[in-house]
Amino acid sequence: MPIGRTADSPRRDAPVLLQKAEEFLRTSVRAEEAGDRDAAMLASIHAAITANDAACVALLGKHSTDPDHQRAADLLETAGDRGPGAGQRAGQLRALLKKKNLVEYEARRASVAEARDALERATRFVSWARDVVGKVSP
Repeated sequence: MPIGRTADSPRRDAPVLLQKAEEFLRTSVRAEEAGDRDAAMLASIHAAITANDAACVALLGKHSTDPDHQRAADLLETAGDRGPGAGQRAGQLRALLKKKNLVEYEARRASVAEARDALERATRFVSWARDVVGKVSP
């Protein structure tokens, strides 16, 4: 499986990346509450991408720098048994990433259900990453 371009990162960076993911998630919540479905969905996707970076840094000491975000999910899969559930979480990230182009580039608005689903998925992903970072980071 190709993992694309990566960069080494010190594990101490994982909590900082997690803080960014949590900020994106809070932004998603506020956007969803305001009825800004596209913004909520995109912020949810970015929260998951950044949470993935935090988990990969915590587990592997590297993160994806590939412009294709699917490679970030591939990188997470390589964590294997270092991060319980990493394979399942990689699949969840892929599901969110499939929606990225739709919300960001297509002339179609996200539905209420799509925005809520993205927020729920991102919330679970960030929560998992928080557990991973908490167990690995000093």
